[in-house]
Amino acid sequence: MGIFTDPAGASVKFFIQRDLPDDIQAHLKDVIQAEEGIVDTKVPIKGYILIQPRTEEGNRLKACWVNADRPERYFVPYTWVDASKEAGKMIPQIFVKDGAPIKMRIHSSIANLNSRDVIGNRILHAGGDPSATDEEAAVILADPDTDVYGEIVRHYQNDPFKAVESHLWVKKCIDRGIMFYSGTAYKNPGGRRPGDERTAFTEDDEANLCTWIAAVIPYKESGGRTGNKIYQELVSRANEPGYEWVARHTWQSWRERYKKNATRLDQHIAALVNLGQTGPIGKAQFGYFRISEGKQKTVRKRKRKTESNDEVPAEGEVAPTQYAASVPATPQQAPEPIQQPQPQPPPTPEESEWRIKEGHAPPPNWAKREPVPEGLPQPQKRHKTSDGFINQYAPSPAPIVYPIEQAINDIANEFQFTPAEVHVFYDKTGDLENTRNRFAKIRMLINSMP
Repeated sequence: MGIFTDPAGASVKFFIQRDLPDDIQAHLKDVIQAEEGIVDTKVPIKGYILIQPRTEEGNRLKACWVNADRPERYFVPYTWVDASKEAGKMIPQIFVKDGAPIKMRIHSSIANLNSRDVIGNRILHAGGDPSATDEEAAVILADPDTDVYGEIVRHYQNDPFKAVESHLWVKKCIDRGIMFYSGTAYKNPGGRRPGDERTAFTEDDEANLCTWIAAVIPYKESGGRTGNKIYQELVSRANEPGYEWVARHTWQSWRERYKKNATRLDQHIAALVNLGQTGPIGKAQFGYFRISEGKQKTVRKRKRKTESNDEVPAEGEVAPTQYAASVPATPQQAPEPIQQPQPQPPPTPEESEWRIKEGHAPPPNWAKREPVPEGLPQPQKRHKTSDGFINQYAPSPAPIVYPIEQAINDIANEFQFTPAEVHVFYDKTGDLENTRNRFAKIRMLINSMP
């Protein structure tokens, strides 16, 4: 069986460009018929059209009859017939896309003229066009043994419409019967530049990383942001809903990204932690307090003076306690009445009514106590105290500790957090068990960090 038959055994049809020299047409007919092909007088729907490339008639035939709806109609140079006979098979038309030849450029780095001719003929016989310019070419063929090859690869590396291949690539494709890309066009021959990530980090990657660190270690002073555990934990959640972005990088890459950009990312993390402030205590969206908030100032009410010139809290005022913000104020219990001294006689005319004690001088008459006869009980005396003493020991309601407050304090003590931190998270969830599990997990994560 001849080579010009299809797998079913039917003869393959050929149309010969009519203005070719008569001797060439006669030779082509003899070879085609000897290999059981058919020479047709009309352009076949399925078959081969033998043309002389770069001629007016050859270009006209291609312009008239190239059709994407006829993918099995091939335009080949008339020399394809002898080349197929020499190869012992029909050379496959692998360099064709949508019925049109794929444009290729033979780069000047392939300096040998004979090699350039051989490569050009192979491309033509396989259906391609080796006469394209750098701008038109979809494939650029160059010599990989030259220094310029690496420059060509780097130049077109990010162009999705061009590939850079070795001059040996054409023969490999023809031998395999299929066009394939070796990947050279998308490979940096020098490898990654020092310091570059394998997969580039995007702004969304950094935003997600900052959100994760802010949730796990909201304050850098706690330590652990450059450890391994929090990033290993992050990558372990790649299959959980909402964490699909984690799979873009390894845990080592996430850690290195933070370490190399810690100064900048720490500012974003701090902004996230403080983003949800709603009140004077500085609640944040992750349930922690701002470190810089400082101690709340205590507003003191003005004290009034008694007749004895001793300062006591104003009526209804209680000393501030640590529960004053969370426990409703209750009426103050009335203190026991204090026995007052006997009335003093009016000041003598020669003494000023408002005279006060000065230095080591004796006290004025109005400030002196009337002596108590022996045998009678001494009246109760009030000791002179400071403001702090009065605030500390002034009668006040006993602190009320509700069961929820006690449970929050227990969680804070058990896992070494402040009650305020636990209280904020509980206010968000309203679930003690969830709150306990949350701080237990954070403490376990912190303790496991190197």
